[in-house]
Amino acid sequence: MKDTKEQFGQVIAICRDLFSKKLHDYGAAWRILRPASVTDQIFIKANRIRSIETKGVALVDEGIRPELIGIVNYGIIGLIQLELGYAEAADLTNEQALALYDKYAKASLELMLAKNHDYDEAWRLMRITSYTDLILMKLYRTKQIESLAGQTLVSEGVDANYMDMINYAVFGLIKIEFGN
Repeated sequence: MKDTKEQFGQVIAICRDLFSKKLHDYGAAWRILRPASVTDQIFIKANRIRSIETKGVALVDEGIRPELIGIVNYGIIGLIQLELGYAEAADLTNEQALALYDKYAKASLELMLAKNHDYDEAWRLMRITSYTDLILMKLYRTKQIESLAGQTLVSEGVDANYMDMINYAVFGLIKIEFGN
């Protein structure tokens, strides 16, 4: 069996590297985003992936891989924003932002490992297009939870949905980077 934990780590390292480079270029400008805006950013990326999958071609010279990386990174940003709340300015140092990134990447890994144990790596038999659909479903659920101001009756919160989106995007990236 392939080492999912190792592959997860390698894919997260790719995502973290881009996150770190953008921190260098822009600082933590994303700190001004309210969680609903983060959700919308993820939606844009997932919707573009579905459009590329459906049309079979992208007119902008970026494919599915960079959008999946964006979903991972915005998912982690969303978790940070849920913890800290949004700010009026970039109020984190790059080191603080990276420490928070690592905290939520680790939490996502732990959730994935627990679910992976229970589901026997069923995700490896799925198509990347299914991950796209699942991410979009999680986004619509998240938007509904946000419209309810988090007051759900039986559902998990926005944080759980962000983690699931991160993990589905990681699965897609693992398939792109390593194949089945």
